Order: sequence, then structure tokens, then C-alpha cells
Amino acid sequence: MRVAITLACTETGDRNYITTKNKGSNPERLELKKYCPRLKRHTLHRETK
Repeated sequence: MRVAITLACTETGDRNYITTKNKGSNPERLELKKYCPRLKRHTLHRETK
């Protein structure tokens, strides 16, 4: 079962990305290094509600 999630920058709080994940095989919160347009560099993005 795949669900849509939003990824937010940990430094600015901006919600920059929307993606999907398999909640059955990966129940914990997703953390990825993604590009933040406001800071113009890659930062850690965490899954939000």
C-alpha cells in the first residue's frame, strides 16, 4: 500500500517535495538529502504529515 508523503526542509521548514512510499515495508519517517531552492543547496528533508 503506497501513500503520498510530503518532504519538508529541516532548516527552513519549506515543504518542497511530494513523493510516495510503501508504508508496509517502511513504516518509519523518510529522510532524504534534497535540493532546497531557498538556500540554493542540498539539505536534509524529512517526511511530514
